[in-house]
Amino acid sequence: MQKIYTVGESLLDIIFKGKEPQTARPGGSSFNASITLGRLGAPVNFISEMGNDRVGDLIQEFMAENGVSCDFVSRYSRGQTAIALAFLDERSDAEYEFYKHYPAQRLAVDFPDFQKNDLLLFGSFYALDPGIRHRVKDLLEKALGAGAIIVYDPNFRSSHLAERDDLVPVIRENLGHATLVRASDEDLINIFQARGPDEAWEKISPHCDALVYTASAKGVDLRTPSLSLHLEVESLEPVSTIGAGDTFNAGLIYGLWKGAYKKEQIRNLERDQWEVLISTAIGFSRAVCLSYDNYLPKGIAENFIQHSEL
Repeated sequence: MQKIYTVGESLLDIIFKGKEPQTARPGGSSFNASITLGRLGAPVNFISEMGNDRVGDLIQEFMAENGVSCDFVSRYSRGQTAIALAFLDERSDAEYEFYKHYPAQRLAVDFPDFQKNDLLLFGSFYALDPGIRHRVKDLLEKALGAGAIIVYDPNFRSSHLAERDDLVPVIRENLGHATLVRASDEDLINIFQARGPDEAWEKISPHCDALVYTASAKGVDLRTPSLSLHLEVESLEPVSTIGAGDTFNAGLIYGLWKGAYKKEQIRNLERDQWEVLISTAIGFSRAVCLSYDNYLPKGIAENFIQHSEL
């Protein structure tokens, strides 16, 4: 059976609406996707690092409670688990302030022995950070060599625009490892000044087999060498959009895993197969926007397992 791996930072999100803190949730982009996958019963392993402190204990316990393997998590003593303050604006989108104290040696954990067609999700600034880049690259090379399906979400925030010229070569390197890219319109404007799915695909297509391009209420577009597809998204009033993209990623990966798709199939999937994958991802993302949770609520996950035809 295919296994699923995600890699990224683990932290505690403290969520503010206006000047008032509303709640605190374990978070991190790939972490959020992992929790959704664990709640859906998928065999997911999170590759990360956190401090040997109370916040780290809280996060690791939360992983175990939600079916996410901790086998590839490094616990360090010299440093503290990261904290993020997330300030929601009038659209319930978040602006962040981060508090991080990492040790000199990062991600000090043995990497898994990937098998052909295992799934790996990576992205965000964690995949670009010079302090950990060599370890992330080693992981990607190992997964690529084993024939894993690699999903990349650049999640490139405007706060990193000042570093864009230095980071674009690293992003291109990441794209070269990817089988499938899931990126937002904002990501691809920030990275390549690409406006719209066709311009985005022109930039992405030399590197990978498929692009899933999300544009909030404007819908979702797919581009592959043989397909061009658009799916509408119903409007809603979100409570928080913090985990929306992460849970969308989880929906795609869950569908790929449940369908037991092989790496060589991705570029040649049929329209109806992509419609099921993307519709599932959209549904998951919408559910997350209606609460302060960063992941698919347990009740919705349980109901999906019982009634899904995937």
